[in-house]
Amino acid sequence: MQNKPVKTRRWQLGGGALAGWLMIIALAGPTWQRLPSPVFRNDSALVIALDLSVSMDAADIKPSRLIRARYKIADILKQRKDGQTALLVYAAEPYVVTPLTDDTQTIASQLEALTTKIMPNQGNNTTAALAKAADLLKQSGQQTGDILLVTDGVARADTFPEINSSNRYRLSVLAVGTEDGAPIATGAGGFVKDDNGDIIVPRLDIAGLKQMAAAGHGIFQLMGSNDSDVIAVNRFTSQAEAATHDKQKRDLLLEQWSDKGPWLILPILPLAALLFRRGLLIFLIILLPWPETGYALSWDELWQTKNQQAHRAFREGDYAKAEQLFENPAWKAAAQYKSGHYEQALQNLQQPKTADDFYNQGNALAKAGKFEDAISAYDQALKQKPDDADTQYNKALVQKQLEKQQQDQKQNQQSNSDKSNPQDQKKQKSNDNQDNQQQDSPQPQENADSRQSEANEDDQQAAEEQQSEQGQPQDSQNLQEKQAEQAQESPLPKDDQNHDKATAEQQQTQALEQLRDEKTQANQQWLNRIPDDPAGLLKRKFLYQYGQQERKQSGQSYRNW
Repeated sequence: MQNKPVKTRRWQLGGGALAGWLMIIALAGPTWQRLPSPVFRNDSALVIALDLSVSMDAADIKPSRLIRARYKIADILKQRKDGQTALLVYAAEPYVVTPLTDDTQTIASQLEALTTKIMPNQGNNTTAALAKAADLLKQSGQQTGDILLVTDGVARADTFPEINSSNRYRLSVLAVGTEDGAPIATGAGGFVKDDNGDIIVPRLDIAGLKQMAAAGHGIFQLMGSNDSDVIAVNRFTSQAEAATHDKQKRDLLLEQWSDKGPWLILPILPLAALLFRRGLLIFLIILLPWPETGYALSWDELWQTKNQQAHRAFREGDYAKAEQLFENPAWKAAAQYKSGHYEQALQNLQQPKTADDFYNQGNALAKAGKFEDAISAYDQALKQKPDDADTQYNKALVQKQLEKQQQDQKQNQQSNSDKSNPQDQKKQKSNDNQDNQQQDSPQPQENADSRQSEANEDDQQAAEEQQSEQGQPQDSQNLQEKQAEQAQESPLPKDDQNHDKATAEQQQTQALEQLRDEKTQANQQWLNRIPDDPAGLLKRKFLYQYGQQERKQSGQSYRNW
């Protein structure tokens, strides 16, 4: 009878020891098998070189060669799921818009601003553009890569083999335009002409472009109305990397150990059931260490910084969220400007240094209604960049609006001064009439009613004139003041006079508020005319780089179309 409890305790102790031993081994992660795992990431590189010479404005394909080329590039970027992509533009000289990046949305957001007018000098220097594209691939450390040339013609079709002497990169061509061609409109009703005065008709050089694509070991695609050309380009660039990818998959194999610890949990479960005793498991839970408080990160904070999240929100148009997330004062000011919080934007632009800083400060001051300060900021920007067309245009608009505002204030002051003397005479006349009418008879009540009806008719007429003459806020104010004067002239009893006086004051207040709203709307209409040109930054950037290159490469010249 006494041995049974002893045997039970021995089984419990033995089972507990076995379960604890298995649990320790399971947590240690036992393994005895290796599993090969491929380590590979698609780092294929594609550099898109877009021709921005004047010939791309030809309209032989609607709406124009350049606009259709931008649409095709957007489709290529949309279908390109992985790898790195860069974009450069060229005319007489090449300029990098976006270096190699895996964020194709950033490149797509820049396409709309790409026009032939942002280029500092015109020409068709394809050789320099291909050399620049090859340099981008070399600087990024890419062993292989593709270059896509989007153009309507080249001067020489045999230049790429000289640039790509090691045959590391391939060149494909996406041809834009037709062989018949079309004149290049200048926008003033005329067409671009050569030195002899003849109208230039740029035609698509299919033979030369095919020869260039063949020499670059790439493909030639004529731009069409469907997606066949886009699919062909993306298929070629992906297949071009297939052989390299297969070799990398064979060479880059990482042997990983397979953890077998979870399988030891299975024999622990029945042992835990045998060891079950009322209150025992709860006691074990109490012995567990108390966990420290952990604060979970959001999904965006796990992969992106605050500035990256803010930049994404800014690009998507969520300026309020971007304003809260941005830590950079300049970007925060840009988000506040877009949100309409101009005073807050000015706080982040209190110490401008460059011409662009003064330009942005001037725009924020203009939006906030501080026209004189905005003009001063524009003057500071023009001191550093006297030929900045955007700053000059914005300054002219703000000066014109300031002159109009000062003229309106002067007219208001003159109108108020003219009415001050007649007002006193009318008050004196009103008091005299009131004394006479109180002494003679109770007839003033009827007269008061008739004058009050006339005042009401004047009110209705003034309201109709306000609706028909919205562009004349000064006339609206004069009508409201006239109504108030008529109400004061009526010789009514004291109670009615007090009531009508309060009504007149209320009407005058409403008229002033309406005038203020009309002025605000007029100012906003003028401010909306200040252009928000996304191409201005690229234009100034290219112009600065062109000035640097001009000193280094003086003496070179290119055809002007």
